[in-house]
Amino acid sequence: MTRPLVWLLLCLLPALATAQDEPLRLGFKGELLSLSRTQVMSREPLSADVQTPLGSLWKLFVYGWLVDTGARESAYECRGQSKEEVYCCTAGGKIGRDQALVKSCGLYFEPARLGIDKGDWRTYWQARQGPEWLLNLPLLQPATRVPVVELLRMLAVMPAQDQARRVLLDVVLNAADGNVVGELGGRLRVKTWSWLGDQDPSSRQGGFAGWTVDGTPIWAGGRGTSQMVLRNYGAALASVVPVEWPVDAGRCVEVGLFSRYPIGRVLAGDRVVSSGPLQGDYRVEFANGNQLDIHSDGELFLLKDKVVARLDREEYVARVLQREAKSEPAEAAKALAIAIRTYLLQNATRNGDCLSIDDSSSRQRVAPRPATAESRNIAAWTTDLVLAGSTVTYHSDQPGPDKLSWQQAVEQANAGQRYDAILLHAYPRASLSRWDNPVASCEALPAAQDWLQTQRRGWRARLESEVGYNEVNTFAVCRLAFGRPYVDRERQRIYVRGVLSLQDRLDLTHEYLHLAFEAHPNGQDETYIEGLARHLLLE
Repeated sequence: MTRPLVWLLLCLLPALATAQDEPLRLGFKGELLSLSRTQVMSREPLSADVQTPLGSLWKLFVYGWLVDTGARESAYECRGQSKEEVYCCTAGGKIGRDQALVKSCGLYFEPARLGIDKGDWRTYWQARQGPEWLLNLPLLQPATRVPVVELLRMLAVMPAQDQARRVLLDVVLNAADGNVVGELGGRLRVKTWSWLGDQDPSSRQGGFAGWTVDGTPIWAGGRGTSQMVLRNYGAALASVVPVEWPVDAGRCVEVGLFSRYPIGRVLAGDRVVSSGPLQGDYRVEFANGNQLDIHSDGELFLLKDKVVARLDREEYVARVLQREAKSEPAEAAKALAIAIRTYLLQNATRNGDCLSIDDSSSRQRVAPRPATAESRNIAAWTTDLVLAGSTVTYHSDQPGPDKLSWQQAVEQANAGQRYDAILLHAYPRASLSRWDNPVASCEALPAAQDWLQTQRRGWRARLESEVGYNEVNTFAVCRLAFGRPYVDRERQRIYVRGVLSLQDRLDLTHEYLHLAFEAHPNGQDETYIEGLARHLLLE
């Protein structure tokens, strides 16, 4: 009798393991996919019968409403009076809109705190053909069950999704100790959700919803919390989420091509080209006698004897990768693409709405023709990812402190190392971050803050006579890790290097004035702000 019982148990073990390891359900592009931890198990059309609890996803719609309506709500202040503040900030601290979305701070997005009117809310979403669960503000609760089809439809038309996609990269960066971004790169931009299990309220279910980088809506749900889902199914998700060129390929980058090589003339066939936009194939003849064939799809301009490229940021990254190295092995190329993007962030200057950088061996060399599909795929895979915490340089074959060697990266990739491990080896003090928020936390500069507070008292009479000035009651002065001084208006933070030199004090005064004139056009006038800063300090 014992032997048949043993065989029965052995037969049941796989079934028990499968029950414990339920597949992840993924709603994407009209299909419902079932994923094991490593691969797709099945695909079928996404039925209207498939439902999900909203969980924390209600906050995403409030966020979109706040951004789209131009709301100027106050930050949430943590006073230690609610256990829910663990998702927001420590007692005495504050949290702003973007970080509240990333950290899932429900207290921030409570409609009562924000003063959202039920009628205004209904009218707003009716104009976007919202379903009843979205129109009826009291139904916007974690327990509300909604059809996944409707959820994805509303994500497709949700306002402010461009900004939400940028911000939500932080969710992927922070998940599973960085392993998820190691698996997926910059391809997924999602808000996580967790709720009680359908069959067993003592268990949990969770997942995420949002978009891929190109704006395609996506939803996932499975057993366990959202963090467990991201941790356990990263490899399977990596096989499903496509590598797509982002809808917004980034702020424009102006590149002075061949900056160290004077140009003699530019030819289209036998015809000498004069200034203007370039379209098609050309030959550049340099003053030293060398020649080079180039191609333009309208992004290159001949300005007298200079050729200027105006590129999307990710096209810039792809062209530098193509010129400086190769798109294979892929993990080495991903690491270099992130180093290229970080170098641009750290070294480019601003020219209006664009970044400006030269094409040279002392900066980064740029291919004078459209990037290949392979190089674009690497740029798209790593979209928006940069390094924070180190000055970034790289070289073809010479490693060094905070310097990536392409040759060494190739060896590491061929040995099976992933791009994030390659970067960690080259830049041990740096961490992966996103382009528009490379300083994830504020390292306080108390001496600079005290200096500014003292100076403001002496400046008050002078500043109050200026149109548009509004004295800022609460702000923080933070250490600038790299790049140029700037102000984070949403978090009321000023990022500078210090307060020791006159230039440091000018930078601090300049950025404070940007904050104080935020609500007035003067706050956008660099000449006015710089002149006022110099007047306050030097006169």
